[in-house]
Amino acid sequence: MSAVANLAADAWSSMLRVLLHYRRSPGLLAVSLAVPVLMVVVFGYVFGSAITVPGAETGATGASGATDAGHVDGYREFLMPGLFAMVAVNGIMPTMVGAARDVGRGVTDRLRSMAVSRTGLLLGQTLADLLVSVVVLALLAAVGLVIGWRIRGGAADAAGAFGLLLLFRFAMTWVGLLLGLAVGKEEAAGQLVVAVFPLAMVTNAFVPTGGMPGWLAAVAEWNPMSAVVQAGRDLFGNPSAPAAAWPMQHAVPAALLWCAVLLLVCGPFAVRKFATHGT
Repeated sequence: MSAVANLAADAWSSMLRVLLHYRRSPGLLAVSLAVPVLMVVVFGYVFGSAITVPGAETGATGASGATDAGHVDGYREFLMPGLFAMVAVNGIMPTMVGAARDVGRGVTDRLRSMAVSRTGLLLGQTLADLLVSVVVLALLAAVGLVIGWRIRGGAADAAGAFGLLLLFRFAMTWVGLLLGLAVGKEEAAGQLVVAVFPLAMVTNAFVPTGGMPGWLAAVAEWNPMSAVVQAGRDLFGNPSAPAAAWPMQHAVPAALLWCAVLLLVCGPFAVRKFATHGT
């Protein structure tokens, strides 16, 4: 078999291994599906009436009730691309913990002793995660439509937005693989998950950056997740708050650039770390 055929076969086997793990752990899949729905409820309903997004009011300007409803609906349209990107960033966590668990239990050493493609094994894990994320994003989009979110751009732009979200999720899984292989212990990886939280919160996903202190707004606007969120809002035709940073003004190119950088850096390093673990 050629090198490409070997890589494809090993990637397929590795992908099935991860998917079987989900099948044997229904609780893990249930959590993966339930968390995004809970996030819609918490942010859309609990915070929606308290956060103002410039230009996001979609209701009439007559009665107070209509104005308030428009304010909340506008925030939900502002929010949904942020939640989509949050799902993508969450790809770091399961892959990081899974990779660290394999290292700690000796699975990585057994795989390395076999005549298999190192790249194929890791690629299969990321592709399995990508399939799960398609289901999660579809569920989240359905919930968003129920609460009032709408795609106001064209079908091609919307498809591009979902494609970008999946590409970002794919990049995040490689980040998770690299971190998990570097940590090497499931308990330590579980504790490191806490570090992902600031990455998702110091962004434009949930609130406009205009109300942040200047230095924090700059950090948020140059956060890779913020570029993906802004690109999603642009492509879906959803409201967004003004921001002057280059990634916010050129969100789609910036998001693609961030994805490329993350893949080019984390992919090769993850494969090398996997191949040289314990040596």
